[in-house]
Amino acid sequence: MQDSGLAADAPGRICANCGASAPGAYCPSCGQETREQLPTFARFMREATGRYVALDGRLWKTLGALLFRPGFLTREYFAGRRRRYIGPARLFLVSSLLLFAVLRFASESIDIDRAVIADPTDTKRSQVATDDLVVLDDDLNIVIGNAPGTVGVLRKPIERFNSLNRTQKLEQIVAGALRYGPYAMFALLPAFALLLELVYLGGRKRRPQRPRLYAEHLVFAAHNHAFLFLVGALLFVVPASLARKALALWAIVYLVRSMHAVYGGSWLGISVRGFALIVVYSILFAFVTVGLLLAAVLVR
Repeated sequence: MQDSGLAADAPGRICANCGASAPGAYCPSCGQETREQLPTFARFMREATGRYVALDGRLWKTLGALLFRPGFLTREYFAGRRRRYIGPARLFLVSSLLLFAVLRFASESIDIDRAVIADPTDTKRSQVATDDLVVLDDDLNIVIGNAPGTVGVLRKPIERFNSLNRTQKLEQIVAGALRYGPYAMFALLPAFALLLELVYLGGRKRRPQRPRLYAEHLVFAAHNHAFLFLVGALLFVVPASLARKALALWAIVYLVRSMHAVYGGSWLGISVRGFALIVVYSILFAFVTVGLLLAAVLVR
């Protein structure tokens, strides 16, 4: 069997991006690679950490499609039309950095301490549970569940953190979340792609065009995370309450329509799979939140 890496040199090959004749490894007309293989996870991450997005026509074309055309960029990528848009890996990286830059700015302009003051009338003393094992009480002290006080190597760092005043604790938590949040998003991305692969197992004969490979799910996950990052940034920038509600509603509609555009199937099937994704992903997000909290405490 002929190696797929040599397929790009076959005579008469047509570039999927612009339609020009492209017998070599790159299209002589638009410059896109003629190999249309999906990236491995390692290559996906290399693309993400490459040079940042240039302010050219591709940026505005990509943003317009990302924000207003659910699933369009993913289908274009699968069809081989990639040169005209920003790649999913780089789009994911830049949008996540933008979100955390906005969050950093917002954290400096909002009195976070006043925003999370516990209700003094609550006799149970309000607790913010980040997981069954890790809890923040209303004084923002870290309590390890099912254990008296602290555990193992976390004992001294947690004691040091709990000795801070409330304002200092908030500053350390926010600083840790902003510092390590982008890394957490990179950890969640492949997990979300794996969840997609699991919920869309089977049905190959009935829907042969549906994405099956892990790399395909990874591309879909990157595009939709990038969309959510941009919407999240806009929620902090847009001042009008009605506009923020409209953005939140559009995010829900967008994700459902994106799944329908890329994976197909009935709306009922999409709803069931979407609900399963949200439940499991929320659990994973809770664990990541615990990790961010512990990172903020352990690494100052």
